[in-house]
Amino acid sequence: MKFQIHTLGCKVNHAESSGIASELTARGMTQAETAAEADVLLINSCAVTSESVRKTKQLLRSLRRKNPTARIILTGCWPQAFPEDDFTGADFVTGTKERESLLRWLSTEKAAQERAISPYQSGDAFSPLPCADTTRTRAFLKIQDGCNQFCSYCIIPYARGRCRSMPRERLEEEVRSLAAKGYKEIVLTGINIGFFGLDDGQDLADAVAFCAAQDGILRVRLGSLEPERMTAAQLQAFAACKKFCPQFHLSLQSGSDAVLKRMHRRYDSAQYRALAQEIHRLFPDAALTTDVIVGFPGETDAEFQETLDFVQEMDFAKVHVFPYSAREGTKAAEMSGQVPQSVKTARAAQLGALANDIRRAHLAKLVGRTVEVLAEGEKQQNAQRFFQGHTPDGTLVKIFLKNAEKGLQNSVICVTIEGYEDDCVTGHPALSE
Repeated sequence: MKFQIHTLGCKVNHAESSGIASELTARGMTQAETAAEADVLLINSCAVTSESVRKTKQLLRSLRRKNPTARIILTGCWPQAFPEDDFTGADFVTGTKERESLLRWLSTEKAAQERAISPYQSGDAFSPLPCADTTRTRAFLKIQDGCNQFCSYCIIPYARGRCRSMPRERLEEEVRSLAAKGYKEIVLTGINIGFFGLDDGQDLADAVAFCAAQDGILRVRLGSLEPERMTAAQLQAFAACKKFCPQFHLSLQSGSDAVLKRMHRRYDSAQYRALAQEIHRLFPDAALTTDVIVGFPGETDAEFQETLDFVQEMDFAKVHVFPYSAREGTKAAEMSGQVPQSVKTARAAQLGALANDIRRAHLAKLVGRTVEVLAEGEKQQNAQRFFQGHTPDGTLVKIFLKNAEKGLQNSVICVTIEGYEDDCVTGHPALSE
């Protein structure tokens, strides 16, 4: 039996899809190259915006047209957050909880649509999925799930439940397994990984330290972080870890304190600034990246200008800009002062132009430097071979080869940066002394 998985949304969804693929493969199934040849089509959905759901519905219809006889499974955040929605086209629907139900369902021969969507309860345990055994050099290990924050614009607490963490024993088992399989870098991911260990006395610094202690693991990197969960003690622990990659994705969302308050964010611009300054003090080569929402309900021209000024002030390496999208089921969707779409589009374009300038400035600063890059895969551009990889601060690098170098895959090499493109830098392997 052949399967194909289609994933929408965040890196956590992608990590979970890889885990599901591993479990299906372990049960004797193989991955199909095209949707038309698959016996089972699985869609791992996103619900963070209404547009995400629209794209999921569109994909569901498209896959059904391409393969009318396939068994289609719909899972993920959309059915979990909105279990009463119309999921026409799917044969089996489940949410983010109890995903093992889809494995049970595959062993049955039911004709009518089935749903297995159970709500989250307080005290639910972390439900791990295996980290996929692929040819990738970087393992994305999900160690946390759920969110307790209830930001006024966000549906995620309803789609993912409350915070819960991978148990220490399972974390140790997974990390040892990844090291044995030859992975060189572990990226710790989760819905809100700053809450890792909240339910069992662990701390994010503990997870980093354990990963770094494993022979064969050369790098440990963090996924997206919430500013209010970072502590001085954690930063000191990260700084003391030689394998820690100084890449910090700290969600900002707005540079206006008034907007942050309406968003129900639990920090202000002064606290964010102080945290950023401490990061740069402890990690001189750190890259600080962020997300910003423009056009939040009630956002005035003056408040938007505060965001522009704050983003200009911060030494960001990259800024992701999103126009606010009203999400059914959230408080923000019911707020007065909804900003017209034309204004949101204009503000996103203005901040996006600034973000592009910021990104180019960060990349330009790397030109002339020699950096360490984990070579993750070989590609080709205009008949020229190159390897692709990341620096410790997360910058994407194209490593063009002068000779017929071999054996670079999954190794850390020194690269002299000679130029940059839209979202990466380019260079050649540094000459040996």
